[in-house]
Amino acid sequence: MDTNRTLTLVPPVRLEGYGVRLREWSEADLADLVALYDDPEMARWTPVASPFDLDAARAYLAGAREGRAEGRKIQLAVTTDGGLPRGEVLLFRSGADERDVELAYGVGPAHRGQGLAGRAVRLAAEHTVREIRPRRVVLRIDAANVASEAVGRACAFELTDEPPVRRVSRGREVVLRTWRLRP
Repeated sequence: MDTNRTLTLVPPVRLEGYGVRLREWSEADLADLVALYDDPEMARWTPVASPFDLDAARAYLAGAREGRAEGRKIQLAVTTDGGLPRGEVLLFRSGADERDVELAYGVGPAHRGQGLAGRAVRLAAEHTVREIRPRRVVLRIDAANVASEAVGRACAFELTDEPPVRRVSRGREVVLRTWRLRP
């Protein structure tokens, strides 16, 4: 088992498979970050700033870089060709148990319905199991987020009977159920 408490991958991180390419964010992606995250559905299900403008995108990118440098998280743009970001997948040590790696994801409004989230999650989960070797890989999903639950099921995650995880997002409590990658 990996006893390392940080997420250490050799930069630049690039993963490819299932018709998607995951890559780290760059300064050139700021406008694309706004297009992805300045969306009511992203605001509903994610803890990002809302409205999400260029200043929010700059702060988000700085936070991604800081988290990466500290080994706390890895945020990757979801692309189909290594270029245009269509969404994001994040890997981070779980707050509930640091031996777990939690994945989170989102796809921009113009790119939904193409199976990108499922393909990106599958690729990130396989990479996590192979390279990071956590105790387990988990998703935390609001029970009302039917689309994210469908992604979890399609990617071989199963709902656990663990008590819900409570987080505060933009001043409101969010109650998340835990899904784990089936062994």
